[in-house]
Amino acid sequence: MEPILTLRNIKKSFDDKKIHQDVAFDLYPSETLGLLGNSGTGKSVLLRSIIGLEYIDEGEIYFKKNRIDLLSEKSMYPIRTKISYAFQNGALFDSVNVFENLAYPLFEHTKLDEPTIHKKVMDALKVVNMEHAAYLMPSDLSGGMQKRVGLARSMILNPDIILYDEPTAGLDPVNVENVLDIMAEVKSRGISGIFVTHDIPAAKKICDRLIILDNGVVAFNGNVKEFEESKSKIVKRFINPQEVLHES
Repeated sequence: MEPILTLRNIKKSFDDKKIHQDVAFDLYPSETLGLLGNSGTGKSVLLRSIIGLEYIDEGEIYFKKNRIDLLSEKSMYPIRTKISYAFQNGALFDSVNVFENLAYPLFEHTKLDEPTIHKKVMDALKVVNMEHAAYLMPSDLSGGMQKRVGLARSMILNPDIILYDEPTAGLDPVNVENVLDIMAEVKSRGISGIFVTHDIPAAKKICDRLIILDNGVVAFNGNVKEFEESKSKIVKRFINPQEVLHES
């Protein structure tokens, strides 16, 4: 199977701070990839680099075999309809209601008529169990509800890939399960995903493969079983930090 997304030898620094020194991996169709790493290892920077919100210093990024890291801002617009970004805080427009937040990408990027757009918006809200909130303002929603609406918006154009930037962060257990159910539904539709998270149980539940970033490189790349059985101290640090502390 050919990868849908390929990162090759990505290097990125901010001033003298090296974030990525040689990051490389593939993402395959219908696969959800978990991206783990301590704070400051550049997980979110990597997501932003994929869709051109950050520029890499060296390396190559390919989407469906087409190199995209050299594209202009204007040329990235159609790519961003196929690689969607689910921002950590939902990133909703404060000045318009939930329905209009979801309808905006459809008006902006498609030629669908209003009845079709209305149906697509309501279908997306149904997936995240938020139909009742269609005409509420973002300020009327809890943090968990905003994240769910953000997830609905990220899938509204039926992308090939969704980049999830810590969608479960700061949520109570019930809302974490809600978000994971949504991600599972998205995955069942054949949409690939990269899931940036510190939540190891969530990653193990939803991901086909896990990657750990450490010191600017990919320190682990394997499936959940390989992750759980790994003897690597870097992996053990994520599974049981106290055990590693005791060993050292």
